Parts: sequence; C-alpha cells; structure tokens
Amino acid sequence: MKNITKRLLLPLCLLLLLTGCSSTTNQKSEDVFQYKGSLIGDNSAVIHIIEQLPYAEKFHEVSLETKTQPYGMTIMYENIDTEMAEREYEEAAVYNASYLLTLIDNAEWVVFDFEGHSYKMSKSKLEDWYGKELHEFTNENELETLIQRMLEQDSELHQLFTE
Repeated sequence: MKNITKRLLLPLCLLLLLTGCSSTTNQKSEDVFQYKGSLIGDNSAVIHIIEQLPYAEKFHEVSLETKTQPYGMTIMYENIDTEMAEREYEEAAVYNASYLLTLIDNAEWVVFDFEGHSYKMSKSKLEDWYGKELHEFTNENELETLIQRMLEQDSELHQLFTE
C-alpha cells in the first residue's frame, strides 16, 4: 500500500510543483478600471494602478502631493534601458498618465522620472490633446483605442510635448 501511495504521490507533487512555478504572464491581469474613482490619497489604489501599467517592473517609488491643490504625483522608475529612444519615454508617459489621470479623480498632474528623463503631464493638457474629458472613459478598451490612435500620429505626439 505504501508503494502505491508513493507512486501516486510523487507525480501529483511534481504536477503541483510545475503548475505552481508556471509563469503567470499569460493570465489576464486584473481590470484596472476597478480603481476608477480612486483618490490621490489612496496609496494602495495608486500603486495597484501603477503595477498594471507599462514599466511596472521598473517602478521604484511614488511620491503623492496631497497637501496643496492641484494634487498630483511623481513616479520614479529605475534600471531603465539606457538604449530607450526619446519617443519610447514619451509614449510611456502619455500611456501611463492617461490611465492614472482617468482613474484617479482628484489627480491633476503626474511627473514620470525615468532616471534622468522627466516628463510632466497634466490632466487638462491630455484632455485638450484627446479632445475628450478623461472622466468620460468607462472602460479599458475605449481608453486603449484612443491612446493607440493618438500615439500612431507622430505629429500629435510631438505637439503634446512641445506646447
């Protein structure tokens, strides 16, 4: 009986071990829009949103400005690939700011510090660029489609950072 148990237990343990060690990158990440309506003072919500955005693995820290209006945040990244082109930094700033300023009701600005490359995005500037108020977005697909459409237009991206 012990021999049969060992023969069944060993493959079962091996299966559990392999399943537990498998990569979770193929699993769908949580719906970031569950944080819509969050406030800048909710550290947990802000961090959860950042963890769903590009370069989350490079996220180092966030500093929230909650004492004086307009409220905002500075997000610092580290160990960024030094070969990244300026456009990649700009796209990351637009993409991440779009989500953060859409989901966090009282956030008016965000600064991204990519180890020496700093970009400040304001809610009003993004809303002017998109031609739509950020609070109107109700789901990830809608926001994602607009971001991608605008980022495909080089002149539009350049305009955002030169004004």
